[in-house]
Amino acid sequence: MTTRPTDQALSIVFVSNGPGELATWVRPLAEQLHRRLLMRPRAPGSPVSLRLVLVPCPNATGTEAEAAARWGQFDRIIPAGRFWTLLLNPIRYGPWPSRGVVVFLGGDQFWTVLLSARLGYRHITYAEWVARWPRWNDRIAAMAPAVLEQLPRRFRPRCRVVGDLMADLTDDAKGRDPLPEGLWVALMPGSKPAKLRVGMPFLVETADRLATQQPDCQFLLPVAPTTSPEELLRFSSATNPIASSYRGGIRSLLPADDDWPWRRLLTHAGTVIHLQEDPPAHGALSQCALALTTVGANTAELGALGVPMIVLVPTQHLGVMQAWDGWLGLLARLPVLRRLIGLLLSAWRMRNHGLLAWPNIAAGRMVVPERVGPITPEDIAGEALKWLQAPERLDGQREDLRRLRGQPGAVAALAEEVRELLPLALSD
Repeated sequence: MTTRPTDQALSIVFVSNGPGELATWVRPLAEQLHRRLLMRPRAPGSPVSLRLVLVPCPNATGTEAEAAARWGQFDRIIPAGRFWTLLLNPIRYGPWPSRGVVVFLGGDQFWTVLLSARLGYRHITYAEWVARWPRWNDRIAAMAPAVLEQLPRRFRPRCRVVGDLMADLTDDAKGRDPLPEGLWVALMPGSKPAKLRVGMPFLVETADRLATQQPDCQFLLPVAPTTSPEELLRFSSATNPIASSYRGGIRSLLPADDDWPWRRLLTHAGTVIHLQEDPPAHGALSQCALALTTVGANTAELGALGVPMIVLVPTQHLGVMQAWDGWLGLLARLPVLRRLIGLLLSAWRMRNHGLLAWPNIAAGRMVVPERVGPITPEDIAGEALKWLQAPERLDGQREDLRRLRGQPGAVAALAEEVRELLPLALSD
């Protein structure tokens, strides 16, 4: 399968899946490696290329490849829909060096086992909770010591605890893009259609109610790279049947002007919601006093940034809340069984949910409030107001999140692990 005659030619191939992993794992590691190594596409004459392979995932939106392309970090990007074809016939997607390193950064770890074996590349897995295939890993970069402790003893020498990649998010976030003074609240309705369908009308009404009770409140909505302001408008309009269950909606999309560089949503009640369209929005988010968020990877981002949050799962819309992980989530999407299984699955998970937000899962206890059930915008606006009027409570949650986050440096440590595999790849 070798297509390059140059002995030193090789590829570093990231494997990932959804928008959360791309923003918080893939992008920072790519930036770190580009600073350490001369790689294409940023160093056009380099024999080393950085590539991204997206894998099938029920939580993906289908626009991850387009979002990643805008960063200018990857010499080649293979969308998730072409993954199986890539395994069968890699040369179909251009020449591949005979040597390289595959880096797991999200999805099912087995996909990287298959891809590294097919390409004949070295293989490193970033393991957040467990390393599932240590026999086929050249290296394992663990988020926490628990990952190392779960490994059979013969595989432990392959593992190094590098830390939480998210812990690096706050290094310089607050120094970038300072927001105007004010009491800022982040609205995070999600990035996938199933979540936006519920999250947009719910949070728009919540913002209207909170603005009435706390007039100095300003609202920030980071636009995920896999969606757009126009799509947010659609989910807030009558074309979304769920929107009729809520008051208000979006009147217009205001353009950027000389006074403010961001576009804004203007609700029928007159509430202004500022759109941050240059992801990741870590700088702006880190300056918010509170976030109202759906469950998902955004809870990990907020936790890493130390932003207090209220996590929302309104179960009155279970019929469209099928954005779950794993094979059960896939079953819930089958045309014939989707409605029945989706309802049963979602109801079961809500009733037996335990902990849903990343900070709570990491701590094994309730660090941030999770509001699961037939909650209303009125309920959440009232609770948000109580938090905003009790700065000491916000400081307490912020400190708990900082303790969970751990020390920065994980991205640099993982980049070093990848770099150390390169000579081994070249000696194959």
